[in-house]
Amino acid sequence: MEDKLLVTRVLQGDTQTFAVIVKTTERLVAQIVFKMIRNAEARKDIAQDVYLNAYKNLSRFKFQSKLSTWIAQIAYNACLNYLEKKKITLFDSTFTQEESDGSQLERIAGTLVDTAESEVESKLFQSERTTIVLAALERLPPVYNTLITLYHYEELSYEEIAQITKLPIGTVKNYLFRARKLLKEHLLIKYTNEEI
Repeated sequence: MEDKLLVTRVLQGDTQTFAVIVKTTERLVAQIVFKMIRNAEARKDIAQDVYLNAYKNLSRFKFQSKLSTWIAQIAYNACLNYLEKKKITLFDSTFTQEESDGSQLERIAGTLVDTAESEVESKLFQSERTTIVLAALERLPPVYNTLITLYHYEELSYEEIAQITKLPIGTVKNYLFRARKLLKEHLLIKYTNEEI
């Protein structure tokens, strides 16, 4: 269903339609909340608050983006507010590298293991490689972890991520570069070719 139809129905009192909105956006909201917030109880509270705020403010939605992007923006802001209140470091600002569009995450992951000889070995190596990369992602500051997840796993564009985070596209690209650099450094420090 189109966003306008969904919003119109909810604003007319159709709560079942809001359940459809929740169903279609819950994966994206979960990705943001789970990547930014470590505390399990806080995750549940924030996810509930996201949808309560979306429901209360649905009449303010201006259709300048997709409805899912707007709800993701609410989730991102809720997480930022929580982290700021808890005084948790949002990003590591020690890097001064120039912005880069290169997709280093794929190159890092791709070079972790040699090509497997059989399909079974290949699947095992792929699973292990994914586990290693996901564990390394969890060590990144919350904003970097979230940006990599939105770009590489949710396959959102720079423009969509910029709308969600309210960051300029150049800043999104720069933060993604920094996040990939941190990820690469962590993987290189933690694992040698022999270990992987």
